Amino acid sequence: METTSGTDRVCVAAADVAPLSDEGLRARLGVIGRAESALAVMKAAVLGEIARREDAGCAERAARDLLGAPRRDARRDVELGVQLRDLEVVQRALDEGEIPVAHARLIARAAAEGPIDEQVLADAARWQSYERFARTVRRHQADLSADDGKSLLDHQRERRSGRVFTSPDDGMLVLRAEFDPITGAQLASAISAKERELWRDEDPAARPSPQQRTADAIAKLILESNGKRPSGTALLIVADYDVVQGELTRARLGDGTPIPIDELVKMACDADILPAVFRAATGDMRLGRTRRTASDAQRAALAYRDQGCVGCSKSPDYCEAHHIVPWKAGGRTNLDNLVLVCHRCHHHIHDDGWIVRRNRTTGHYELRAAAVARTRRRGPPGADVTRPPSRGADVTRPPSRGDDTTRYAA
Repeated sequence: METTSGTDRVCVAAADVAPLSDEGLRARLGVIGRAESALAVMKAAVLGEIARREDAGCAERAARDLLGAPRRDARRDVELGVQLRDLEVVQRALDEGEIPVAHARLIARAAAEGPIDEQVLADAARWQSYERFARTVRRHQADLSADDGKSLLDHQRERRSGRVFTSPDDGMLVLRAEFDPITGAQLASAISAKERELWRDEDPAARPSPQQRTADAIAKLILESNGKRPSGTALLIVADYDVVQGELTRARLGDGTPIPIDELVKMACDADILPAVFRAATGDMRLGRTRRTASDAQRAALAYRDQGCVGCSKSPDYCEAHHIVPWKAGGRTNLDNLVLVCHRCHHHIHDDGWIVRRNRTTGHYELRAAAVARTRRRGPPGADVTRPPSRGADVTRPPSRGDDTTRYAA
């Protein structure tokens, strides 16, 4: 695959992928990813220059007319083109295929919202999954904010949006909305709680898919609202206590998203906050074989520890508590035998043989494809067996719930 600046053609060598090995297919994806990044830089440079010479509106129209891009995509491409002019490190990393364009968009948006360390974020973008990197960017913004992240939160609230429309493709009604992290966490908590209610009432032999259950939960919350929140909607808020100053610091949601302390005070007035000090030795954290499903306290502790799916970093609200040693094989419902995984990653574990391993350096749990885990297990004693994969490696792809699920535990 070859892209050549200054010409009007992009040359792609034809290849039959059927004879390629599994490693060969992954290597080919890596090549495609690097080419996409290089093309993204070229497109951003062109649209940015059109916007500089004329205006952003003209650049958007050019993207729609000449590239057939939807209005939303055209606007995002122009924004990236304008913002990249001041981000030389990100431009270079994109041009060399070292970071994906989606990661570059996150950095560019953060730069437009406030001060950032471009090099630090570019380095993290080289190996982190999109979901994990998005959290890294949010924490980075909060760390560099001079007002505890208040201005960033205000900016996010200004960008809230919602649309209700009928899809021209199939006539389905589509709800699309964007919220600031705090409002989003409250909504996700309510939807997840309603999903658990629906799951308990379902026929085990004829369960809907998780996506169908989510749609049903949203519909019932809107259409059957009686002003009462479903049980289990308490938010998990984590904060450090400064003993010297006698005050809370570094307030954050369960997935690690930072929130200003004054927002924590407001939330304490009109939301159920789950206060807890987690210690692994507490009785509720070790249920052994007395019950198969994780308790609410265990789920809260898992949300705090794992901060989302150990395979793809999806939010804890959409994760299941998985037994590392399966329940059927004698595994216990103890905190050290449980990890959070999303629906698709659980499918990888039960159907594809993926393995949960603990990083011996950081202590964090991670999900690895079986072949990758076997390769790293043969490494030298003390080696970092969970070093992040190179770009293009297919070891963090999100994946259906297997037998040992506790997502919908009471």
